[in-house]
Amino acid sequence: MSQDLASSPIKLVTPLPGPRARALIEADRPYWSPSLIHCYPLYVKRAAGCMVEDVDGNVLLDCQAGIATCSTGHCHPAVVAAIQQQAGTLIHICGTDFHYPGYGELCRRLSRHAPGGTDDWQTFLTNSGTEGVEAAIKLARNHTGRGQIIAFRGAFHGRSTGALTLTASKPKYKAGFGPLLPGVHHADYPRPTEVPAGQTYAAHSLELLQKALVHDLLECTVPPKEVAAIILEPIQGEGGYVVPPREFLLRLREICDQHGILLVFDEVQSGMGRTGKMFAAEHFGVVPDIIVLAKGIASGMPLGAMMARRQFMTWGAGTHGSTTGGNPVCIAAALATMDLLEGGLIENAAVVGAHLKGRLEERLLGDPAGSGVIDVRGLGLMIGVEFATHEHSERVASLCYERGLLVLECGKKTIRIAPPLTITATQADVCVELFARTCADVARGAKAA
Repeated sequence: MSQDLASSPIKLVTPLPGPRARALIEADRPYWSPSLIHCYPLYVKRAAGCMVEDVDGNVLLDCQAGIATCSTGHCHPAVVAAIQQQAGTLIHICGTDFHYPGYGELCRRLSRHAPGGTDDWQTFLTNSGTEGVEAAIKLARNHTGRGQIIAFRGAFHGRSTGALTLTASKPKYKAGFGPLLPGVHHADYPRPTEVPAGQTYAAHSLELLQKALVHDLLECTVPPKEVAAIILEPIQGEGGYVVPPREFLLRLREICDQHGILLVFDEVQSGMGRTGKMFAAEHFGVVPDIIVLAKGIASGMPLGAMMARRQFMTWGAGTHGSTTGGNPVCIAAALATMDLLEGGLIENAAVVGAHLKGRLEERLLGDPAGSGVIDVRGLGLMIGVEFATHEHSERVASLCYERGLLVLECGKKTIRIAPPLTITATQADVCVELFARTCADVARGAKAA
């Protein structure tokens, strides 16, 4: 890791984007797929810790971590060393067909950390989160002999055909790609900003679950005995960093047990220490039957995992596989990542995350009219700031970038703050001050307009 960059403050030497970034982007534009979003015209040269430097020498504070992926920070020395050492020994041989060190060790370590403390989980390694979701769909159908799947509105599970069918966060993801996977149904997911006056969030979530899932689907639309799985994010990511009440997930577990339905937690974004625990499920006391992981599992290397309790991992040899899933170099990065998570980064996510969220609440919720913010929520370093309008959140995110702070939008009008788990309290304070000042400036500008 370049320590000079990791310890650098925000430094802007040109307006963003700078001239070199603009020139490189224009030179590349004719050759990349138009499907790429490119939220900001940021052309990154290098990164270390929580800091990113562009090709013009501008240094930005990264509070999105490659969409919550660079869990140990950019280019952590231990992760870099593990990658370099493994690359000189074995790069690929195919874990579906052969054995090699690392695959079994990573699976064992994931099992020992899994919710429930049973250490009886088995794991299939993938290249990404969407592949993990596809594997979960296949396993659930194969194990139960059932074909129907229930997901939730606001969810993002990926963009391959099966995962895309489950996704229900933005209609543009599905536009022009139908017909998609048959047998998929959606229910409503609770949101804290939509609770009726006089009702608690917990009571609202249970009422919503009873109507949207039990009545509208299981009693009126799809026979429970034909439902293989209910899949959801225990904390919605793309849907707006929405944390449900504990009662919601507990009741969902009861419904699944009642009807023999598998409960699948998509922890692609919320897992691997992001929330201050290895798995977000641990906050709620709910043990799912299948868990999907990716993003932070290997600090930016392409790796995912589909885990299931041994009693459900019943598909036979050859029923699923992957040529490069569980690649030795990616596994080396994952094992180094787990060492760092266990060595203090999960605790840091809990401590600094609570500090960051508390400071945001103090600065933004004390004067909603002056900030445009209607809610601050989250666990650990998975924090969502919701605004009154999409236009407001969009302008704040854009202006933060121009001022040297990287954040990303999610949901209809929320900004996610998900820095590397290495972020310090000092860096968190810098984030809060810049973010709060930007919110106030945008609110003033909106009023003036």
